[in-house]
Amino acid sequence: MTGQEIVFVPLGVVAVGAALLVVTTKQMVHAALWLVVTLGALAGMYLVLTAEFVAWVQVLIYVGAVVVLLLFGIMLTRAPIGRSADLDSGNRWIALAVAVATAALLVTVVVQGFRTAYVPLKPGGGSAEAMGAGVFRTWVLPFEVLSVLLLAALIGAIVLSRSDIGPGPDPGSDTGPGSGGGSRRKGDG
Repeated sequence: MTGQEIVFVPLGVVAVGAALLVVTTKQMVHAALWLVVTLGALAGMYLVLTAEFVAWVQVLIYVGAVVVLLLFGIMLTRAPIGRSADLDSGNRWIALAVAVATAALLVTVVVQGFRTAYVPLKPGGGSAEAMGAGVFRTWVLPFEVLSVLLLAALIGAIVLSRSDIGPGPDPGSDTGPGSGGGSRRKGDG
């Protein structure tokens, strides 16, 4: 085994173990923190593969932005911070079977699709300059659409979490502000 393989294998084990903890934990915040560990281990694997630019993109975009967005979504929608009964459903075995079947199908499709694929590697072909040109020339429209979609999701989470946004009380009802409505009955003094 080479030195790269000695480092790569434990990082892979950490990534798989943390990914399993992401989907099996009963606390949403813990799941987000295990996701940070998973994505950090993947960034380490990219470093071992000498893909430094991809590793930094992994850290900045996924660990930095997506996990922060997920945590803000948890906080803004007032999701349960501690243990949640919703996450402890009785369908774990069905979910496990569906997850294993989906993973097997995806692995089979990828292996069959790329079995004969061969791309000759040219020195300098995977440089940061070539990748930046691809992202900001070829993929600039999907990149911007994704940023607008993330912004819309964040605004939607804020609107859903705030109780002071939305239609006001019915002008004909006696439960408006200053009307003394609510749990008091007329004649209670």
